[in-house]
Amino acid sequence: MTEVPISWYLTLSAILFALGVAGFLFRRSIITVFMSIELMLNAVNLSFITFSYQFKQVNGHLFAFFVMVVAAAEAAVGLAIILNIFKNRATLNIDEIDSMKN
Repeated sequence: MTEVPISWYLTLSAILFALGVAGFLFRRSIITVFMSIELMLNAVNLSFITFSYQFKQVNGHLFAFFVMVVAAAEAAVGLAIILNIFKNRATLNIDEIDSMKN
């Protein structure tokens, strides 16, 4: 049985990261922007794990674990902020949310 080449994992990671950047730059919904940031973090995790496997070291796995911890904290805080903005403004469009003031 043959293994999947490392370049395929890195290509997938680059495509996922590019999709995340595109979603972050071109979408107007704060939820879509939030999901795009999460997609970019997961693409970086895939690269960390790929290089960790390639070089037979644990460092990439540790970095990926820490990125997941930060992403979980970001998800909790970010969703709380998004819900608060929606409650106060009744919109999730980034163009209509120009400041943090009421």
